[in-house]
Amino acid sequence: MIPADVGKEIVRLAVVEKWPVGTIASQLGIHHSVVRRVLGAEAMTHGVVRTRPTLLEPYLPFVTQTLEKYPRLPASRLFQMVKERGYPGCPDHFRALIARVRPRRPAEAYLRLRTLPGEQGQVDWADFGDIPVDGGVRRLFLFVLVLSYSRKLFMRFFLNAAMGSFLQGHVQAFAALGGVPRQILYDNLKSAVLQRVGDAIRFHPTLLELASHYRYLPKPVAVARGNEKGRVERTIRYVRTSFFPARSFSSVDDLNAQAVQWVSQVADVRLCPEDDSRTVAEVFADEQPNLPAMPDEPFPAEEHRAVAVGKTPYVRFDLNDYSVPHDRVRRTLTVHASPSTIRISDGAQLVATHARCWGRGKQVEDASHIQALQDAKRAAHEHRGMDRLHHACPSCKPFFSLVAQRGGNLGATTVGLTRMLDSFGADALQSALTIAIARGTAHLGALRQLLDQDRHARNQPPPVHLQLPEHVRGRAVRTHALSTYDSIRRPEGDDDTQD
Repeated sequence: MIPADVGKEIVRLAVVEKWPVGTIASQLGIHHSVVRRVLGAEAMTHGVVRTRPTLLEPYLPFVTQTLEKYPRLPASRLFQMVKERGYPGCPDHFRALIARVRPRRPAEAYLRLRTLPGEQGQVDWADFGDIPVDGGVRRLFLFVLVLSYSRKLFMRFFLNAAMGSFLQGHVQAFAALGGVPRQILYDNLKSAVLQRVGDAIRFHPTLLELASHYRYLPKPVAVARGNEKGRVERTIRYVRTSFFPARSFSSVDDLNAQAVQWVSQVADVRLCPEDDSRTVAEVFADEQPNLPAMPDEPFPAEEHRAVAVGKTPYVRFDLNDYSVPHDRVRRTLTVHASPSTIRISDGAQLVATHARCWGRGKQVEDASHIQALQDAKRAAHEHRGMDRLHHACPSCKPFFSLVAQRGGNLGATTVGLTRMLDSFGADALQSALTIAIARGTAHLGALRQLLDQDRHARNQPPPVHLQLPEHVRGRAVRTHALSTYDSIRRPEGDDDTQD
């Protein structure tokens, strides 16, 4: 706001003295936008205030008619149209003038939406960026369900926004709330709405199964009507500002445990927006008995996907490979995925179960599957050795290529590399392979010399070849930083001395 006398002086200089806007602004020491605002208000109250004619003046009728017909026409296109009709001005000045004459959409007023206890919940996803997981990178998503009456919040983090996680979020939310709201509002999520034409809605069939199981009504909000689910939008913003910033966590399970604690200690004790004399927890205590009861059995919240098995006994799911029995190759199996478990079935028969891997490009195996394949096909032993070398030491592949180019024996090379892997370990062999490839010395003797030199430089004794038991003989162990054990500390006062 500016003083009244300054506003009157602006009008006097413009009307009587015919000063342009820039001169008035510089002489009075105020911004030119303030001058235009004062003159615009004066024009609306007492008629048009003219300072001096603009270059656009002769073209205003054409511009006005065009904008009335096409109110969202970009200023860049309108400038070209006016330029073709002889307008001599520049684009920047023209854009500023158009912003002043473009018709404004009338401001829309919204009713305050109120609901009854237990009547409505609102659900949405939120994207929280990338996090490192098991040597790879995954996207972190937040599932949120908030009760419209009490603002009771349920939140759970997932590493994807697939249908399986969407179902898991609902099932866990209903269990935590001890009931189900009568209707749930959804944005136009792909997990909820498959197609929308006007008022015609085609819901996702799996969501309809979930709603039928828990006996609630799914309702999508209108297009471009975010105010209809403003409670969940504000809740997500609340989580972004109050819970997530500067928070450290070791895993998604750890993050969810912290989220549960934060909800009970922070979110539930804030004042309820509908009744600022009570907390959210107190209002929810009144609302909870009004929530319809849940069915006896929870909904089977798993993601199901048909996958084809190729020549090797693995199925690819979510960028990772999971082993299956070797007699299931060249068939189509079904993967049933939960956040913690991967189950693979052939029709009604369960053929494999694995812990779910959230990394990328990993190979998850059941030792019995590989052993059965080795027993059934003796030649699989050599291929298994090369596969083991490939996963333990990525540089084995270019090393084998050099050996093949020079006419070397790949079988003998595989046996030699496998023995070096057992004797020296994956890290030492990987380092030696990298050096040998760089030098172009693709033979086992050079590798053995590099490995011995490395052990000698570190003052380590020569390796002793051990005959390992059968169940651990084919496993490759990659060493990792010992700093991960720093968190394990002895109690104070405890030492190695004995009385």
